[in-house]
Amino acid sequence: MTWIRWFSEITIDDVPLVGGKNASLGEMYRELRPLGVKIPNGFAVTAEAYWYLVRSAGVLDEMRRTLAKLHKEDVDDLAFRGHRVRELIYGAPLPADLAAEIAAAYRRLSIEYGGNCDVAVRSSATAEDLPTASFAGQQESYLNIRGEAQLLDACRRCFASLFTDRAISYRIDQGFDHFKVGLSIGVMKMVRSDRASSGVIFTLDTETGFRDTVLVTGAWGLGENVVQGAVNPDEFAVFKPTLRQGFRPIVRRKLGEKKIRMIYGAGTSKHLTKNVEVPKEERRRYCLADDEVLELARQALLIEEHYSKRAGHDVPMDIEWAKDGVSGELFIVQARPETVESQKRLDFLETYVLERKGEVLTTGTSVGGKIAVGPARVITDVHKLHEFSPGEVLVADTTTPDWEPVMKTAAAIVTNKGGRTCHAAIVSRELGIPSVVGTGNGTERIATGREITVSCAEGDVGRIYDGPLPFRVERVDLAGMRRPRTKIMMNLGNPEEAFSLCRIPNDGVGLARMEFIITNHIKVHPMALVHPERVEDEASRREIGRLTAGYPDPPAYFVEKLAEGIGTIAAAFHPKPVIVRMSDFKTNEYASLLGGRAFEPAEENPMIGFRGASRYYDERYREGFALECRALKRVRDEMGLANVIPMIPFCRRIVEAKKVLAEMAANGLVRGENGLEVYVMCEIPNNVIMIDEFSRLFDGFSIGSNDLTQLTLGIDRDSALVAHVFDERDPGVMRLIATVVDGARRNHRHSGICGQAPSDYPEFAAFLVREGIDSISLNPDSILKITLRVLEMEKELEKP
Repeated sequence: MTWIRWFSEITIDDVPLVGGKNASLGEMYRELRPLGVKIPNGFAVTAEAYWYLVRSAGVLDEMRRTLAKLHKEDVDDLAFRGHRVRELIYGAPLPADLAAEIAAAYRRLSIEYGGNCDVAVRSSATAEDLPTASFAGQQESYLNIRGEAQLLDACRRCFASLFTDRAISYRIDQGFDHFKVGLSIGVMKMVRSDRASSGVIFTLDTETGFRDTVLVTGAWGLGENVVQGAVNPDEFAVFKPTLRQGFRPIVRRKLGEKKIRMIYGAGTSKHLTKNVEVPKEERRRYCLADDEVLELARQALLIEEHYSKRAGHDVPMDIEWAKDGVSGELFIVQARPETVESQKRLDFLETYVLERKGEVLTTGTSVGGKIAVGPARVITDVHKLHEFSPGEVLVADTTTPDWEPVMKTAAAIVTNKGGRTCHAAIVSRELGIPSVVGTGNGTERIATGREITVSCAEGDVGRIYDGPLPFRVERVDLAGMRRPRTKIMMNLGNPEEAFSLCRIPNDGVGLARMEFIITNHIKVHPMALVHPERVEDEASRREIGRLTAGYPDPPAYFVEKLAEGIGTIAAAFHPKPVIVRMSDFKTNEYASLLGGRAFEPAEENPMIGFRGASRYYDERYREGFALECRALKRVRDEMGLANVIPMIPFCRRIVEAKKVLAEMAANGLVRGENGLEVYVMCEIPNNVIMIDEFSRLFDGFSIGSNDLTQLTLGIDRDSALVAHVFDERDPGVMRLIATVVDGARRNHRHSGICGQAPSDYPEFAAFLVREGIDSISLNPDSILKITLRVLEMEKELEKP
């Protein structure tokens, strides 16, 4: 055949002939299908067929004249000229011999799959999907096409879509000549995901560029809704290194709303699909089982490894998947290089910092890590795009490729719908502007003309603040930065920040605060999940029921959420050690959790009351501690993140330490098994006095300078009346710290500090270096400054 190439005949080297999309499908069909990556069969109508069509119809010169005087910034002019060129192409009849070849290939595909085969008809431009530029979404695709007549009409529409407004604008921006870019068409057997689910996979984290994760997103029905941002999809993050070792490292998941589902419809070739509402019960379920998420992640790794080997360097991938609701099989239907985060310098750190916060108008999923300020412009309809002025914040229900010429001039973008792989998110990343998607109510909460601040610099949650707020940008060149002998570790609580903060030069996490995960992600007192019948407040019981819906039992909710929070932090810093402090709430803090008041006593001074190790073996909390242990065991044994080191806080006595270790062992965390080390906080004077005895039970010490100062100086650090007396630099406190470091060294145990003092006082950090402490754990914003101070101090100590 002259203008037809089957996937089995195509390789990635055939981009000039069949475009990037078809070349990739052919490459995978030939090379990866034998390895278990499932690709539906199909064929490409070559780009030569496009040139044959426009030349035989004699419309090429008119197309050139129409675009010659285009003013891209004039949206109306762009729309007029783009429409005219599309009319010229669509109005051109397919040459008889070309139409005959397409029809013959379709009949052959129908014989393979049986009956009048339903196919997807997708555009594939010869300049698209290059390592540094993605033309994804620039041209049209048509789903559920059946019969030769529908197929031929869809092909004409695809050829015409080479000149959509957004494609014209994008080619100009990327420096491509309109008349040196051809268009091929891919015709592929449909995957019946209308009866199951589909979505997008990235083999890196799309917001931070973190390379060791596979991000899987999905929703019910055909995949167009996920790509276009019409739904807020489910999200899963899988950790690559331990996945390769055979573990099950789903370190993060987020349930999307998934309000609508695209299914097969009826009608003309443009309306063969339709959206229907998803029942509430299905919305509350994930669209993929864990085994399916892991299988998709494995296939994504095979694809990434193949393309990376071929290119001679790492090539993160952007992949589309679909599950067949008839056979239950998972298919890959498209793959292209990721073109935004993969192109950024890994040795340069740019951080946006919000200097103060204000009233939050709405929240959603953050895209990128930047902050922008500007007047809002709410656009409810594509026909009102001409009202938009450069520098405004675009606020809309959702965006489509038709909006791109305007999106390029926006300070930021806010949408009601969409997830991290939707159209608005993809374009925002390419443009390097902040975007908050999936707010649900952005167009209602934000008024046109209102000055707002769009912040994507606070983790996974993007926030829209009322009014202009001050912010700063910190830029650091990491190339050549030396590492000190003293380990510089990080204090961290929020898993949502882990993939970005791990880029700061560090030696691991010296304090991962479990309390942040429990408060912000779990929200329920663990004992209220073990004994919900003891929660008397009806509102709390309803909320607990809502949060735990869909889980086998309420405790499973706690274990999964805590494990994934810890797992995300451990994955971000792997293989460096991540020291996780077991819960250290005070009774008044525990009581503030949902259902907590039913389980917590009222204490006069919770700071030195029923907290830390004393709770873990006590009948009032033993079952809650068991859930914490189950979560850590899941992280280490199921996710394969053995770099996690549990740490016991506020352990007053040796007998108490033995009881806690026995409780841990009873829950599957046996010190010494599977390389498990257990640390203890050194924050009570008795820990210092009994350093040798504690060393027999624990593998390391982390000095909690806040509590150690409080108990050494006899100060309630929650009391404002004596706050001026509190000072970690007091000679008595520093003498105790020196004793701890010496005692740990004598017993061949790790010594570190995770209190506030080294972050606040560089001279305190210098004292620790002089004493020979093994590690200093700091707040993220102090690490670079203190690292330089430690390097200076170590250099001074080397002098004779």
